[in-house]
Amino acid sequence: MEDAPITTSTPIAEPARSGLGVDALRRDIVDNLICLQARYPEIATPHDWYMALAYTVRDRMMTRGVATGHAYVSHSAKIACYLSAEFLIGPQLGNNLIALGIENNVRSALRSLGVELDALIAIEEEPGLGNGGLGRLAACYMDSLSTLEIPAIGYGIRYEFGIFDQEIRDGWQVEVTDKWLQKGNPWEIARPDIAFYVNFGGRTESETDEQGRLRVRWIPGYTVKGVACDTPLPGFRVNTCNMLRLWKSEAIESFDLQDFNAGDYYEAVHEKVKSETLSKVLYPNDEPESGKRLRLAQQYFFVSCSLQDMLRLLALKGEPVGRFAYLFTAQLNDTHPSIAVAELMRLLVDEKLLPWDEAWDITRRALAYTNHTLLPEALETWGLPLFQSLLPRPLEIIYEINRRFLDEVRHRYPGDDARIARMSMIDESGAKRVRMAHLATIGSHAVNGVAALHTKLLEETVLRDFAELWPERFRNVTNGVTPRRFVMLSNPGLASLLGEAVGEHWATDLAKLRKLDEYADDAAFQDRWRRVKRANKDLLAANIRSATGIAVDPAALFDIQVKRIHEYKRQHLNALYIITLYERLRLDPHLEVPPRCFVFGGKAAPGYAMAKLIIRLITGVAEVVNNDPVVNGRLKVVFFPDFNVKNAQFIYPAADLSEQISTAGKEASGTGNMKFMMNGALTIGTLDGANVEIREEVGDENFFLFGLTAEAVERVKREGYRPADYVCANDELHGVIEAIGSGRFSRGDREMFRPLLDNLLNHDPFLVLADYAAYVARQQDVSTAWQDTRRWNRMSILNTARSGKFSSDRAIREYCEQIWKIEPVRIALERRR
Repeated sequence: MEDAPITTSTPIAEPARSGLGVDALRRDIVDNLICLQARYPEIATPHDWYMALAYTVRDRMMTRGVATGHAYVSHSAKIACYLSAEFLIGPQLGNNLIALGIENNVRSALRSLGVELDALIAIEEEPGLGNGGLGRLAACYMDSLSTLEIPAIGYGIRYEFGIFDQEIRDGWQVEVTDKWLQKGNPWEIARPDIAFYVNFGGRTESETDEQGRLRVRWIPGYTVKGVACDTPLPGFRVNTCNMLRLWKSEAIESFDLQDFNAGDYYEAVHEKVKSETLSKVLYPNDEPESGKRLRLAQQYFFVSCSLQDMLRLLALKGEPVGRFAYLFTAQLNDTHPSIAVAELMRLLVDEKLLPWDEAWDITRRALAYTNHTLLPEALETWGLPLFQSLLPRPLEIIYEINRRFLDEVRHRYPGDDARIARMSMIDESGAKRVRMAHLATIGSHAVNGVAALHTKLLEETVLRDFAELWPERFRNVTNGVTPRRFVMLSNPGLASLLGEAVGEHWATDLAKLRKLDEYADDAAFQDRWRRVKRANKDLLAANIRSATGIAVDPAALFDIQVKRIHEYKRQHLNALYIITLYERLRLDPHLEVPPRCFVFGGKAAPGYAMAKLIIRLITGVAEVVNNDPVVNGRLKVVFFPDFNVKNAQFIYPAADLSEQISTAGKEASGTGNMKFMMNGALTIGTLDGANVEIREEVGDENFFLFGLTAEAVERVKREGYRPADYVCANDELHGVIEAIGSGRFSRGDREMFRPLLDNLLNHDPFLVLADYAAYVARQQDVSTAWQDTRRWNRMSILNTARSGKFSSDRAIREYCEQIWKIEPVRIALERRR
């Protein structure tokens, strides 16, 4: 899709801060360089130019942002509030240029100043506001909300430091502080006038008011202030510019002069340090009790600030509190924001003095819950002593919600004590814990899974009792990703080819890609398609060499698995296959093996020892395979460090094969699989998450399916899974396990991978060994298909052609129609001179 045409002059000079022509952009860039960066062009650094350009682009966005905010207030539009612990928004400059349609004009303006745009785009830091698929989904949804002109606000935490930057040292993951804000953030607008107080600890006191009603007062142990920091998020080629509002924690009194004058310099700033810790780092290690306390405090902090802000906006609209659910819908992105149920009740009952039943009706109608996982350990629970000490008043409210809810269950299912125990918000099977997924489910009017299979399993397993009680509340909204960032920005060669083939507007109507079916067998189009892919592979190869020192052949099959490192995602199954290929070549150096480059990327949680060991296995295999002359370059293995959105933008377009090999029934959806598909990668995968729907869309003949189904996985476990039996029955697998245990991939250290092997042979919770043989056999089908260039190109084209369902625009439309009941609001800009 083309940018707005380049114009070097206009009959009437455009405003320097809002004009989109080359002259106006050039003037504003220089003005911002001088007035905001305090530099003149001759001495400006590349970073100075980047900041000046970013401010220039932000100027254009704020014109739209102010008009958007004014329209939402003046028209009493219902607003979708997306509450998420992370927003993996990625670098903003390139994406914002595409949204505004001014990339070509900016490039021309910069060249007239002797500066290249691509160099400035490369400077931008990855914002440390998210980690994995959950945060990237939230960012894609915010992009679609603006593009579809839906009134929306994203709410989260302004983390000073991201989860960590990943380095690979001596084969091991090393976590390095992510100082993403050290040079400033030009996209952020601080709002010190929008701030709220959040209580922690202390005790509660009850009293009866003049009307004889029970009132509860929370006397906190300490209070923190949350200050709003806004990031504008423009829609694609529309005037809508919604806001991502992130909360920064501050002390109410950041400096105690009396302590300072008395010589107690530490105490003088103690309150500041304690308060600012809340928004210091994304996902602090929650293995120690202090980490758990901080995680729970973070969640309550951002939820409370967000709900208080909604009440502020309600008053700004001139609406009574009883209209809250008519003007706001708050989507809880997984269990992290589920404390919103108790906090909204607290605000309505304690602060707004509403009767309980009225407050509960508002809360239930305003909140909706998206579940993102079936893994029990990811369904958050908090120990009762911790919850009591940190959030005494919200816990009282949870007790009352639970009491009333269980009375309802007893009425529906008399005498079913087992059901009561399963559905209670308080788990009493051991040390008492608060079940946050239950709180979110009970307090929401809608609960959705994020892929058809995931929703089915959700209703049959972890939330089965609730689905039986309220079947009308459960629905599916399959996840989606934005084609603007992950095709237009990441893969401009493909975007241009798509525009020629299917016409304009495909980026906002991805169903138009279906027209590519007509070109799947066109030899000339296939050749152009292949050349686009080769250019992307050349770029990735250059980046791999720069980041790792490993030289890879762009002509090889690029087999890529990039995602969070976790046992259920089974990066170690992939590693076992690579060792299998390697052992075959060692036994027969003349074996016909199509050249293949395996690329891995992803971070392991700092406290997740097994995930870190999987990374070490991959790097150990790479060290051996890449340096063995027997292989002669036919196999290359790469672990690309610090996988993030910035790096993903040149990894997804280069992939020939996408590895989506999680154990069936464990991946909620997956969104990386969709990004690969849009960029023409073929998928090898299980029937897990959105893979099921991807295969339905693209056709079985264009998808490499293997492995047990979710039902088969459960059956194997019920019958008594013995993983060692699979090793005994498969000579190749036995040889692979022995090679790892012998120290071949650990420089002779036979103990390094012992925990991983013991886990596989004695437990194998994610059935790696059970799926090994099917995976290896299907990989042979991949090699066969790759050798038929025309067949592979056809399959690649059809994967892109049939990816339309997986646009985040489709997902947001479904949320608007099925759950939020929100209509678009068109934003008009006043012409200024």
